[in-house]
Amino acid sequence: MKISVCINTYRRSDRLCALLEDLARQQLQPSEVVVVDNDAAGSARNVVERYRSEGPPFALHYDVQPIRNIALTRNRSVELASGEWLAFIDDDERAPQLWLQQIVQAAADHSADGVLGPVVPEVPASAPAWIRRGSFYDFPRMASGDLVPLNRMRFGNVLLRGAPLRAEPGPFDPSYGLSTGEDADLLIRLVRKGNRVVWCDEAIVTEPIERGRLSLRWLLRRSLSGGQEFARKTVTGLYGEIHWWGRAWLLCRALLQFAAAAVLMCLMWPFGRHRAAHFLLMASANIGKISVFWGWRYREYA
Repeated sequence: MKISVCINTYRRSDRLCALLEDLARQQLQPSEVVVVDNDAAGSARNVVERYRSEGPPFALHYDVQPIRNIALTRNRSVELASGEWLAFIDDDERAPQLWLQQIVQAAADHSADGVLGPVVPEVPASAPAWIRRGSFYDFPRMASGDLVPLNRMRFGNVLLRGAPLRAEPGPFDPSYGLSTGEDADLLIRLVRKGNRVVWCDEAIVTEPIERGRLSLRWLLRRSLSGGQEFARKTVTGLYGEIHWWGRAWLLCRALLQFAAAAVLMCLMWPFGRHRAAHFLLMASANIGKISVFWGWRYREYA
């Protein structure tokens, strides 16, 4: 089985270097690693060339995709990858030695066309106490072998069969290129065409949380973006057919949830900032849902 590991990077040279070292220590070695740089200046080139000169145990390819667009950058990595299976991992993540073996084994064990695994956040001890208590960076996990629900699709730790992936137009939609959601959009399209995407809870990667993300401002923006993504996919029928009354109910529910979250945020404040922040983030997510109905688009990567 030929496996390509795809990494899209943007101005994270130190993180990328650490990830390449992790990949070299994998118990199951990839056939190749593809690094596509979304920095037009090619800031990751020196890291890749230095690592290539050390003789890594896999072929190492590098290219620059100069247009600021995460979907186009992912598409370029798919174009360069020649593997029967493509594994995607973010440039700010770390891969334990058994990661690739476990996620590939899960695909075989469950006759899957795709496998998602957990991304476990590592919040530094220097983070504010309310952030360390709040579990704001955690994502839901499931039992290994479970089919992943459509509204929990995400990249960061995923293995996909190459043939159905390459058959998709794009395969990532460039209209998501400055926002988020290009990953879930692709995975949902694959599932709707009969591909099985399962969860592997053992195939863990870790994500050391950067200092710039240890703030309420960043968390609010992420929640708003997530709310927008959910509403956009709902109203366009990506999660399933929806009629005008379904759209109306989505808007009414978002308004009610926003109001409830605002009240609960005030009530929870005396019991800890982390508790109040959870409801503030819920309010922000519902603002994101509501904003879809007046056509505003938050562009996280702009």
